[in-house]
Amino acid sequence: MFNAEIKSAPDEDICILLKVDNHPFNYIIDCGEAKSLGVKECMNTNAIFISHTHIDHFVNFDTILRHQIGIQRKVVITGPKGIIDQVQNRIKSYCWNLIDKNAITYEVREILKEDKYKSVVLRPPMWKKEEEKIVTKTTVFEEKQFVVEYEILDHKTATIAYLFKAYDKTKVELTDGLKGGKWVRELKEAYEAADEEKMLEIEGSTYKSKELFDLIHVEKGKKLGVILDHAANEQNHSKIKRKFTGCEEVYIECFYKDQDKGFAEKNYHSYASKSGEIVKACEIENAIPVHFSRKYEDSDIIELIEQFNKARK
Repeated sequence: MFNAEIKSAPDEDICILLKVDNHPFNYIIDCGEAKSLGVKECMNTNAIFISHTHIDHFVNFDTILRHQIGIQRKVVITGPKGIIDQVQNRIKSYCWNLIDKNAITYEVREILKEDKYKSVVLRPPMWKKEEEKIVTKTTVFEEKQFVVEYEILDHKTATIAYLFKAYDKTKVELTDGLKGGKWVRELKEAYEAADEEKMLEIEGSTYKSKELFDLIHVEKGKKLGVILDHAANEQNHSKIKRKFTGCEEVYIECFYKDQDKGFAEKNYHSYASKSGEIVKACEIENAIPVHFSRKYEDSDIIELIEQFNKARK
């Protein structure tokens, strides 16, 4: 369902590109330097999810903006408190006297608390805040196939961890010579609405929907998480366990080796064994450590990943 690719090299600032099966658009998580993030990938991006705006997570926003100008559709940007002003100020730092007013629209969603965000629309050439509103819900983005939930973590500033959650799929398994048709869709609708009495016509015969519910198979939606910069403390770990337990796949920051635990605590980062311990506690099937300190050589990163994997066992 979800296909994530780390677009930043180990010595570059973090950027993850997410593609969704049978879906026309890409999604970008954090805008760190990432030389392998292509022009077409930026143009085809439907939403950008920012964990926080430290320079190593936001520095490449201008490049993405450059490639998206002219796509003539709306792109959503989400992030923590302050993201609206920060995006607007970055855009307005350039001269836009020759741009078409329909070149692009940005809707920026600023996460205020666990169930509320503020939304504004920015349009060229003036990029004024328009259509400002407060939205109360526990998701920050919705598509036909999936939604995006979040947790607000502490990195000595608010940082957003994102959960991409595919909807469950209701499937009908045809047996006993039954052929597909209009009734399949109607049976799915009846099952999802818990309507046991709906009458269905199948090849000249009439059935109550409950008589066919045994043909229903529910395929659970996959979940993918991205947990970037956060202090390795109990408060953050409690939130991570609440939101990400049972995830099939999670990308989690491992900024420091265990030997540099002191730096991690000072700078409100996680470190190898602590990140490994929390993904183990969450029973995550596939955990990928990302976002390493740029002071490390290749051998250091190998050691860091070994510490992470050892803590998961």
